[in-house]
Amino acid sequence: MDLLLWITIGFIIIGFIVLTSMKKGMESKVAFIKANRENEENSFKAKSVIWWIWSSTAWGIVSMFLVVWCFHNHFR
Repeated sequence: MDLLLWITIGFIIIGFIVLTSMKKGMESKVAFIKANRENEENSFKAKSVIWWIWSSTAWGIVSMFLVVWCFHNHFR
């Protein structure tokens, strides 16, 4: 197998492990924000949740790009 396939598989697996390991913490931060609407700490927690959402979206887009690129190179 070629290097691009291994990079794609590794990126997807490592990213999935990182995102799922952080999921529980993000759920607790969202619950804290919902429970304490008038708290100064909410701004920091909300920013971290938003960054997690953006990074998981970027991971998904890059993963899709790598899969398409891998198929393109394989069937060319």
